[in-house]
Amino acid sequence: MKMRKLGSELTVSALGLGCMGMSHAYGGQDEAEAIRTLHHAVDSGVTFFDTAEVYGPFENEKLVGKALKPHRDKVTIATKFGFKIEGGTSNGVNSHPDHIRAVAEASLQRLGIEVIDLFYQHRVDPAVPIEDVVGTLKDLIAEGKIRTIGLSEAGPETLRRAHAVHPIAALQSEYSLWVRDPESTVLPVCRELGIGFVPYSPLGRGMLAGSVRTQADLAENDFRKTLPRFQPENLAANNAQIDLIEQIAAGKQITPAQLALAWVLNQAEFIVPIPGTRKISRLNENIKAAEISLSAEELKQIGAIITPDQVSGKRYTDASLAMTGL
Repeated sequence: MKMRKLGSELTVSALGLGCMGMSHAYGGQDEAEAIRTLHHAVDSGVTFFDTAEVYGPFENEKLVGKALKPHRDKVTIATKFGFKIEGGTSNGVNSHPDHIRAVAEASLQRLGIEVIDLFYQHRVDPAVPIEDVVGTLKDLIAEGKIRTIGLSEAGPETLRRAHAVHPIAALQSEYSLWVRDPESTVLPVCRELGIGFVPYSPLGRGMLAGSVRTQADLAENDFRKTLPRFQPENLAANNAQIDLIEQIAAGKQITPAQLALAWVLNQAEFIVPIPGTRKISRLNENIKAAEISLSAEELKQIGAIITPDQVSGKRYTDASLAMTGL
């Protein structure tokens, strides 16, 4: 597996693994299968693993900590704070300094580690200046509780203000062939300031891999059924785009998932996608994308054929973007 830098301190595999779906949101979780997949990821050269307290809540951190304990010296573990978790669900944001400290201590315990490698603010809290948030995280670095600082779904101005207090290692936001907003907003800032960029949902929550054609492809309790893009009429409309992706991939003798991931990976060397999967077969498929090179002309052509303006349905409801970290 090729390696990439996130900021100045973290060197990780070019492709990470998003662990949320192993215990949260997508239904049909199987802990034994998840642990086998996590171990296989390490054996295959994946060193970067992403979780959060809100996934479960709490259960995903426990799972990741348990599975990766034998491999702690080989892996970089990222987790997140920033939500009020009440009654087993997230209920708004909270990045007050005392809450950040409490979450850091609890996450360390659940993960069973002595230091969090990358600690993200999961969503920006409008009630707490970003300078106060990063100042608290800077203190946690000095205390040896965390190694580096990350933000998620933050805008360019917030990113600049945060970086002025302490270097930010990574920004995590949704980015794929279907979600291009970062290209004109935060990617230029990441490039300028030397901040790594970590795309979540680089496979469009499964659609760009061709694995979701109708709601029948989703488990009964799969949260995607609540998202606009996954409503029956939008899924039907988006199948035309999936057909195009499959045609392009077939012409290159790769899978649609590998095409979508390679497109993201080839955008810049500071980009480290974290596609999620619970299955070893899908993990093996995704890993191969890190070896696929696409020229500037190929990237342009693919990006012109598959475009966000042709996608039917928003990625989130307005409320869920602010309230959840999914």
